[in-house]
Amino acid sequence: MPGTRPGSPPGPPPGAAVVGRRTLRSETLLVLALSLGASAVSSLISFTGALTRPGGLKDQAANLNASHAPGRPWLDLSWQVFGIATALVPVLLVAHLLLREGAPGLRAVGLDRDRPGFDLTRGTGLAAAIGGTGLLFYLGVRAAGFNLTVVPESLPDVWWKIPVLVASAVQNAVLEEVVVVGYLLRRLGQLGWTPAAALAASAVLRGSYHLYQGVGGFLGNMVMGAVFVLLYRRWGRVGPLVAAHALIDTVAFVGYALLAGKVGWLPTA
Repeated sequence: MPGTRPGSPPGPPPGAAVVGRRTLRSETLLVLALSLGASAVSSLISFTGALTRPGGLKDQAANLNASHAPGRPWLDLSWQVFGIATALVPVLLVAHLLLREGAPGLRAVGLDRDRPGFDLTRGTGLAAAIGGTGLLFYLGVRAAGFNLTVVPESLPDVWWKIPVLVASAVQNAVLEEVVVVGYLLRRLGQLGWTPAAALAASAVLRGSYHLYQGVGGFLGNMVMGAVFVLLYRRWGRVGPLVAAHALIDTVAFVGYALLAGKVGWLPTA
């Protein structure tokens, strides 16, 4: 909200529900358990499996957008749409919980249509800076043997391929920035965490659910998470972060679909 430090939200407005610290703590853990916290545990198990499998990490693949029904495009499309839609349910839960405490839903974390120009311009610049740096970092750590080969998409060549990849990118962006930045920082601030501790928690969580990609995926996303928290505190909005994240993932997913096997510098599985 304008003039409000995201990490230290104001007290509830008149008429808002008063929620105790124990309830806030339990609520936060449940939201994470239903979304990216569960992904972090799954990612750790996946990475452990990759480490204990014969062969180096770079000789193994991390598939991001794969077919759910090979050879059956309409069924596959149904599964893709279902997966994208259900992945956004935690965002709806966050909106509900914010409304319950008297906050204006997702507008409380800066996800609205009030400043589209600001969100898009800041997001585009951020995407350009982080996207290029991230690609170089990934190529370096993979060559050093610390990362799996990331396969952003392995969908069949059907008419809905590109729209699904773009929708998947937007879903990733909305889910991660709302839960890991806007919501988590708000709740940790209400629970009395210091700004530094909240930043560390958000950054480590972001890195942990990317650990399935390898050490590079963990470290790179942890740094990205710290940068995103700092910018959120400066801007007071997740809108630019959602725009940046969506652009980064869209370029990664669609770019891989168009360039894989056609350029020598892009690793493929």
